[in-house]
Amino acid sequence: MGVTDYTGYMGATDGRPPGQEVTTGDGRTWWFDSGSRSIDFAYTGAMDGAGSETLHEASDLAAWLIARFPEVADVTSERDLIDARALRGSLARAAIARSRGAQIPSDDVDVINLFAATPDIAPTLLGGTRQAGRSRAKASQALSVMAREAIGLFAANRTDRIRQCAADDCELVFYDESRSNNRRWCSMQRCGNRAKVRAHRERSSSDSAG
Repeated sequence: MGVTDYTGYMGATDGRPPGQEVTTGDGRTWWFDSGSRSIDFAYTGAMDGAGSETLHEASDLAAWLIARFPEVADVTSERDLIDARALRGSLARAAIARSRGAQIPSDDVDVINLFAATPDIAPTLLGGTRQAGRSRAKASQALSVMAREAIGLFAANRTDRIRQCAADDCELVFYDESRSNNRRWCSMQRCGNRAKVRAHRERSSSDSAG
């Protein structure tokens, strides 16, 4: 599965829904909203057999971050890319562990905590006449934001909202941000729709048999 497009959660100005467009092994493209920027980021690489590498160069990282963090400068380094991949791996393993009700590996806890301890992107209030601090944020600051978000998501009292798609042949993990906490599918366009089709066929077959 390869990620082919991105959009923003916070700060997006184009009105598009959160998530990202993905292409599965069968060549079909559909929209996957993981419910979290940090889990979205995990899916820029291979995650438990799903996904494929999309951050080949530092410029790929810059493009991904800018789509979600407009404050980030469009210049990233190879060091940023190495750091991003390290955090991404820990986020992926943490999400998988939580979706299975398991403890997050201690090494990954340390990595997430380390990134969360670095400076993040400071909030700003629009309308002022003076520029305070840096005019553009660094890639490292965006990574810190995602690490801090992940700490909130992976806290023990919220693990019931991190789950794997209910389809037998899908391993995609998401954070259920719905008020009712009843999301079952990675996407209604994909696994949810297939489940509806199967249920309809079963009902039709049962009616015909009766």
